[in-house]
This record gives sequence, C-alpha cells and structure tokens, in this order.
Amino acid sequence: MSTFKNADGRGILLEMIRAIQTNKEYLGEIDGLIGDGDHGMNMNKGVTLYEEYLGTGNTSFTDGLDRLGMVLFNKIGGSMGPIYGTILTSMAEFGEDAENIDLPLFTEMLKKGLEGLYEIVEARPGDKTLVDTLYPAIQALDKAREMGKSFRDALADMKEAARAGRDSTKDMAAKYGRSSRLGERSRGVLDAGAASCFIILNAMADGIIQVLQ
Repeated sequence: MSTFKNADGRGILLEMIRAIQTNKEYLGEIDGLIGDGDHGMNMNKGVTLYEEYLGTGNTSFTDGLDRLGMVLFNKIGGSMGPIYGTILTSMAEFGEDAENIDLPLFTEMLKKGLEGLYEIVEARPGDKTLVDTLYPAIQALDKAREMGKSFRDALADMKEAARAGRDSTKDMAAKYGRSSRLGERSRGVLDAGAASCFIILNAMADGIIQVLQ
C-alpha cells in the first residue's frame, strides 16, 4: 500500500494555499449571493499569513495542518476561522506521531476533523454547510479502503465525492449562518463553505499524490 512521508508536508500545504489564493474572488462571489461576501477574502488572508510564516522552511504535513489551523482560528473573521481551525488541528493531532501516512491513517485523520467540528457546530449532512462536502469525501475514502483500492485511486474517489457534495448544496435551504435568514430563498446557490472545503480537499489530494511512494 502506498504512503507518503509526514515530513514531506510543504508541497501539500502550498497546494492548499495556492488553491485558496487562486479562488478567493470565486469564493467571495458565491458568498455574496446569500452571505456577506467576505469568505474568499478571509480565507485568502488566513492562508497568506500562514505562507508568510512558513517562508522557505520545511514542515511536516501534520505540523503544517496544525499551524494553518491555528492561524485560521485566530486571525480571520467570522465563523469559518474556528470551523476550519478545528478541522485542521483535529486532523493534525491524530496523525502527529506518524512517520508515514497511508490511506487508513489519512481517512482517520479526516474523520477526527469532522468529529472535532461536530463538537462545536450543530450542522449535519443536508444542512447546506461544508459538512456536505467533507462527510461524503470521508465516506468515499472508507469505501475505497474497503474495496482495497490504492491510495491514489481513493483520493480520486474522494475528490469526486467532495465535488458532488459541494454541488448538492445548491438545492438545499440554509439552516445555519447568515444565509439561514433567507430560508427557502437560499436555494439555487452553492454554499460558500462547501465550495472552499472542496477546494481545500482537492488541493490536499493533488499535493499528496505528488509525494506518494
């Protein structure tokens, strides 16, 4: 079974940073349709602050996730900082002692991220939040693992499931956050958090694929 070295985190983190920076306007446009329009700006601020901290140094995947999570938690506005901060730091804590990360461990790390999120929010699948992206992504990894698929193929399945999860939020009515005030009128628009979660998971997968052994 293929793995990647935890020490090879820099490239993966940079993929995530670049993905958010590239899509900051897109995320702002989505958020502006039913929210306050600052999601792209806030996420870009957080990842850029982390990039400045990282500089040219190396980082392990788990150390990088932990530091990025703390930056997002403490330095960006709104509810998404604590949300992403909790997900990333929970992932990091579970995998911090690993020298190599394989499919089972990566899957469990994402599960711990979701479990950490569930401790601070009431949102569940179907509520038009990033949970609708993250939950099916984890399900896809679990299914791929059960089927004996390679790490690379499992990541491809995760990306597709995350994309479908993101897209599913377009037909949902928001139950949480600023957009919940619109009720049924929030249908027809993607959830910005679900969109950024797809971007992050997609970039994370692409970064991991580059360092798989």
